[in-house]
Amino acid sequence: MTETERDIIRLVHEPGFPRWLEQIHAIGGCAHPIYLSGRKTIRDATGAVLQHYDTSHEPGGRLAVRCRNRRESRCPSCSRLHAGDTFHLVRSGLVGGKHVPTAVAGHPRLFVTLTAPSFGAVHRAGERCHPRREGGQCPHGRPVHCGAHHADTDPHVGQPLCPACYDYPGHVLWHAMAGRLWNRFCTEARRQLASSAGIPRSRLREHVLVGFAKVAEFQRRGAVHFHAVVRLDGPHGPGSPPPAWATGDLLEEAIRQAAATTYVRAPYTHALGEPVLRWGPQIDIHPIRGLVGDGAVSDSAVAAYVAKYVSKSISDAGGTDQRVRSLEEIQLLPVHAHLRALMLTCWRLGGLPELADLRLRAWAHTLGYRGHVLTKSRAYSTTYKALRAARADYLGDTSRGQGDGLVDGVDVESVWRFVGSGHTPGEAEIARGIAADREHAREEARFAGGGSGRPGVGVDL
Repeated sequence: MTETERDIIRLVHEPGFPRWLEQIHAIGGCAHPIYLSGRKTIRDATGAVLQHYDTSHEPGGRLAVRCRNRRESRCPSCSRLHAGDTFHLVRSGLVGGKHVPTAVAGHPRLFVTLTAPSFGAVHRAGERCHPRREGGQCPHGRPVHCGAHHADTDPHVGQPLCPACYDYPGHVLWHAMAGRLWNRFCTEARRQLASSAGIPRSRLREHVLVGFAKVAEFQRRGAVHFHAVVRLDGPHGPGSPPPAWATGDLLEEAIRQAAATTYVRAPYTHALGEPVLRWGPQIDIHPIRGLVGDGAVSDSAVAAYVAKYVSKSISDAGGTDQRVRSLEEIQLLPVHAHLRALMLTCWRLGGLPELADLRLRAWAHTLGYRGHVLTKSRAYSTTYKALRAARADYLGDTSRGQGDGLVDGVDVESVWRFVGSGHTPGEAEIARGIAADREHAREEARFAGGGSGRPGVGVDL
């Protein structure tokens, strides 16, 4: 028998196996659960105990809770739940709900894609790759053309035609400064909007607010680009309509101007100077409407699109989700040469004192990019915390919360500590089966209901 089979036999003969199985079912077959030990007591205003829960009666004296990892490559179950929360977070900012007024559906709304610039020619899928009748070679003796038709699964897609010509330092520094470039872009878009309306930039908030939610996606070439939902509100937020002059066309023009003019400078180094970092020339903007047409996209389609990419990571482009600790570790990673070269560039540039604040070595596994996968403006919509609390209330789950405080006239006292994480080989196999059964049941329900093509709402814990 294999190690997994022997471990399953051991597990099912444990006296606490049925209760452990209930816990893993309750967390949806989480691939890397967190185990907690402790207690939770709920008292009313008089001090009388309404409910008490203690892990001393659980198998091993511990309780399994979700890892809540958003990455599909690490935990499909928690990733799907996070994608469902993201769908509702984004969609509520488009059509209302979740304490967001439904009036936002009538506000100007755009779906914007901003890309990284080119750091060198790479192989691409679909059309003929890089056809050039005149042929020619780069300074390193490599051809500057490729007439092949690459399939999406072709390993050459995203790889540079000439690695020696590729600007690896520029690519890494652009990633490290992408968050600052986005902030500059938002500031410039507001300035352009104020200028078009003839309003001083400092007084724009008295007339209109610009809200957004954006998600970062890694392309096959290892470069990040951003998908963003941008919305115009009145001066009092989502509940107030924007002024008549604040149209979608005006917002689109402001975004295009901002994308074309915004730049940041990387810190100066003797080897690289002070590179100027900008957005790529490709920018895609679509109005968002309830019904599609005339280049518009629907609110549900946008929310589903963002939710899909929030569960992705660099591993989907052939990289690794785990941090690297040394140069030798990078050289041994099972990644293709292009991503390895980007990681090595992060490691080498990260050793320069002038670039220490960029923490390139700590983020070498993400090719220097250190931003959150999803960010939003404060007033755009609800929060992940609120969605998770609503799900716990819906399920009536009073035994698994770990917070303290006074809630609805009752005092909640919790004491928890971390005691372990992960599965043994047998436990992992059983958890995978539970997660697969749930996904199969959801697919059957979706097929029976006609299929919506959107992530599930994720009401299981």
